[in-house]
Amino acid sequence: MKHLLALSAATLLLAAPLHAEPGKWTDEPVRIVVTFPPGGTSDLIARVLAKYFESEYGQKAVVDNRPGAGGTVAADFVAEQDADGTTLILGNNAPFTIAPTQFENLPYDPMGDFTHIAYLGASTPALFVQPSSGITTIEQYIDTAKGDGITYGSSGVGSITHILGKAVDVELGIEQIHVPYQGSAPAIQDFRAGVLEAYYDMVALNRDLITEGETQPIALAAPERSPIFPEIPTFRELGHDIVIENWTGLSGPAGMDPAMVKTINETVAEIMQLEAVIAQLAQFGIAHIPMDTEEFTTFVQGTITTWEPLIKAAKVNG
Repeated sequence: MKHLLALSAATLLLAAPLHAEPGKWTDEPVRIVVTFPPGGTSDLIARVLAKYFESEYGQKAVVDNRPGAGGTVAADFVAEQDADGTTLILGNNAPFTIAPTQFENLPYDPMGDFTHIAYLGASTPALFVQPSSGITTIEQYIDTAKGDGITYGSSGVGSITHILGKAVDVELGIEQIHVPYQGSAPAIQDFRAGVLEAYYDMVALNRDLITEGETQPIALAAPERSPIFPEIPTFRELGHDIVIENWTGLSGPAGMDPAMVKTINETVAEIMQLEAVIAQLAQFGIAHIPMDTEEFTTFVQGTITTWEPLIKAAKVNG
């Protein structure tokens, strides 16, 4: 009988999971809420995080897509959840930078109702023109805009590319003719058909068009040149202080335990240093800059302040 008991116990030990350990910061599965439908950059980043939370740290995580109303549906949902680390949001410009100025009756406070935990990275838009136009410099673009005029496409009213176009108007002292589309794909389709003279869009999404010479990038709205296309100058180095990036970060409800927040921030920082993750983010055109929680919180507040006049100038107030 003793031998049978010993054998049974050994069998149970062998059958038990080898990594049945508590989660990194909570024993419950973590829900990462995404402000856009599946398939977009935010969704892909959230799934990268969820994968490595579990594989590297044993912290189970799932992605919960809640699109709608410029990201405010997802943000409002997260703001109302318990601050126990089980619900986080893959935040970005839409609910935290644009919405506070765009909507008069926002159902949440972008700073007071959230704990901004970790900066993930940013993708950068650029100004593109027709290769046949002969425009290759920002000076030539300004001259053309002030002369015959230039019609540009964006991915929609109130989008980051529309706001960038308005920022260019203000900074360069020109007035481009804006044509909004339902996303960047139809804008690029019209550009390729010769309907548009220019458009604003993310550099990474235009990789093939740039490589094949079907579009001419003029300037990048980033603080530094892109590692993907280092030959594209930034607006800033051309003498125009325009930096408008499509940032992403991880936030949670207000009142989260500081020790838990520190753990999540450090976990994200470690994941962002993995070679496989760096390679994946590069494919999305995402550049990561390390930030602690305090720096990220200051960053979010700064984007609201910086973008407010641009959003008002673009007349996208709701």
